[in-house]
Amino acid sequence: MDSAEVESDILRRVRTLLRELDGHHPACQCDRGMLRWTLHKKIDQNPGNSSVLVRILVKELERAERGDFRHYIIPLLHTLMYALIKAPCISDELCGRVYDFCKKLLTLPKPFCTIGLDYAVRLKMERTAPGMLYQRMVISEQSLKSDPYPYQEKIFIFADPELLSEAICNALVTDTEAAQVSQSPRACMCYVIIHTMQAALGEGCDVSGLKASLQDMPSSNVEHWFQQVVTAVECAGSEAGTDRGQHAARLEKIHHSILGSSQAGNAPLGRMQGTPLPNPNISFHLWTQDDQLWKELVLFIRPLSQSCEPDCLSQDLDSFEIQDIISDCECCEQSRFSVLSTDSGIERDLPAAGEEPFAPGSAEAEHSRLHRKGGIKKKPSPLESVAFLQAGGNGPGAKPPAKLQRRPGTPPEPAAPLQRLHTARILLLGDDRVLGRLAQAYHSLRKRETRRVFLTSRLNLQFYYIPVVTGQPNTLDVTDHAASGQEELCEVAGYLGRADPWYESNINTLCHMIPKLATMPSSPSKHLVTDLFITDVIAYYVRMGIQPVCFQVYAVKVFFNDPAQEPAEDVFLTELRTQGQDSISHRELSMTKKKMTLDGPGLDLTVTYKKVVLSDRVKELAMSLRSTGLVMKAIPAEEAEDLLCLNVNITEIVRINNLSGRSFSAVANRLKTRNIKIRSTEQRPFTVCLDKDSRRTYRNVISVEVSPCLEPSYCLQKTRTMKFNLHKTEDVGLVKYMPKSLLLPINTFAGVIQ
Repeated sequence: MDSAEVESDILRRVRTLLRELDGHHPACQCDRGMLRWTLHKKIDQNPGNSSVLVRILVKELERAERGDFRHYIIPLLHTLMYALIKAPCISDELCGRVYDFCKKLLTLPKPFCTIGLDYAVRLKMERTAPGMLYQRMVISEQSLKSDPYPYQEKIFIFADPELLSEAICNALVTDTEAAQVSQSPRACMCYVIIHTMQAALGEGCDVSGLKASLQDMPSSNVEHWFQQVVTAVECAGSEAGTDRGQHAARLEKIHHSILGSSQAGNAPLGRMQGTPLPNPNISFHLWTQDDQLWKELVLFIRPLSQSCEPDCLSQDLDSFEIQDIISDCECCEQSRFSVLSTDSGIERDLPAAGEEPFAPGSAEAEHSRLHRKGGIKKKPSPLESVAFLQAGGNGPGAKPPAKLQRRPGTPPEPAAPLQRLHTARILLLGDDRVLGRLAQAYHSLRKRETRRVFLTSRLNLQFYYIPVVTGQPNTLDVTDHAASGQEELCEVAGYLGRADPWYESNINTLCHMIPKLATMPSSPSKHLVTDLFITDVIAYYVRMGIQPVCFQVYAVKVFFNDPAQEPAEDVFLTELRTQGQDSISHRELSMTKKKMTLDGPGLDLTVTYKKVVLSDRVKELAMSLRSTGLVMKAIPAEEAEDLLCLNVNITEIVRINNLSGRSFSAVANRLKTRNIKIRSTEQRPFTVCLDKDSRRTYRNVISVEVSPCLEPSYCLQKTRTMKFNLHKTEDVGLVKYMPKSLLLPINTFAGVIQ
């Protein structure tokens, strides 16, 4: 096709994409969610058309701004930036137009100004050092060793095997493994070198010569030139006075050296050639253990293959203070790590100058320790050991281990600030039940980090969610019950789709597509679609979805009818449902039947709650009623509603006396609250189910208390402050500036569009 036909075809595809955002879905339902993917794949097949796509998208963005079609802006901008990162070469004039448009977004409300600022910063670096965005993405995603840019990323896919079928899990495992097969570190280094050269030198880059030279080189030479290129790009991005021409001159020298003197002068001026963007590092996990998430994150930062140095057994002094205070913190009453100190605190016990302390494992060291006889020795897990965790901080940017033995009067060496060099992107597959498990795991992780900080100071944690339901909808005959059941299990996905149309178009469409692709019979066409589509969409989502939507996690305290049984504490994210429990004994059964005859079905409840009012003042109310059950919804039905309050629906049984006799009717009571207590006044038990998960059902419950879950670090600091301010109940000092509630952030493309 000539240039006019190419431009017309790309424009038609972009306009089709925008029509889908307006709700005009394609005639073929199988194309839903694939329009963005096919557009980028079309450009990947002809990389020379990247500039055409970027130019068209810039025009559409400017048209959307003039016409006040704001819902087009974020999808178009994400599509443009993804194409720009993968493009072999984009002119400075075109990058400048995109940069100017991003600066205009700073005058708009969130999330437009947030996304505009982020992309404006990136584009400024890209204009100075072309190829920087591609280079940084590949280095971090592939964990390539590079001192100028030492960041690492990894995608962890977690799926609950009890919620997804075996076929879906097997298909996802196969796809994620196949995506990593042809991606060796050497190949990724070559991709970075070639793409950076072409981005900076344009048509003056001898791509074919570079490929041939790098292919013939030993791996050590490839790594040497890779480090040279990375250093040149990072220096250009960090130096204030560097312009695009100076950066191109540096890379021209490296280009000449790689090709050698024989080929350097014969570089052909050919058309642009695309460089593949490798798939990110993805690992798939069947979520079978409650603490599996924490263990995988620890292993990501500190693999078991790395040795634990003996001198890492020392502990920072401030952690001892935390251990003393934290025992009074109710939200953190769990087992804590122990630290072995060999320092007696007496100056004469310090080793003389030049004298080394006992070597670990030596006979002297063993005899110098206190031993307890008659106890049961428990072999600790490698992940739980203090030496393992403290050794995890020995990487680049970590704080050196503190040394307790030092001469009196010698000031301690200042500790280097910790850097978050690792980013873990946690992707959940399933329905609302798997998100309930995530809320549990996240709450447990925050409590563990409050007891002893390890991950928080070294790791950026990002959460992503793709809804997947096993049931396949029949487009010709779909019953209302089945459709409502699927919506009921994917309330979070429904809310995210309403808040972010680009999430609805690209991610919510995978809800039934992934099971369909997983169960397709094996064929060449299946592998062509699944091996590319699912992995590509996941990569696009985690790369471009950087705007979090924060959901309130709620704490629930459950009291049982047996006074000897301790109350249970748990958390939920989406829903709490109570229901009357069948009586067990014949005496209770007969009394229940007599009671139901007089007062109707259900049980008598006392409900005490704090009403949510516009003035945000606390208004506590109480009422008594007879009910068959209630449902607390934490996810609003509309995106305009408050995301930080509970919608409580209570089914009340009302007795009606008339001439024909006594009858009963069900009346729906609706409340909005953040704190609520429910108690059975007649001591009849009921059941409590959390997050629609039958595995998280409590029986023989007599009372329930629900409130927003507090951030464990806030609880610790407040307890610490209250020790010194016994008569002050309000937040004072540092506590006032700490997040009070525990929020679970789930990333989307736009966050919540106002």
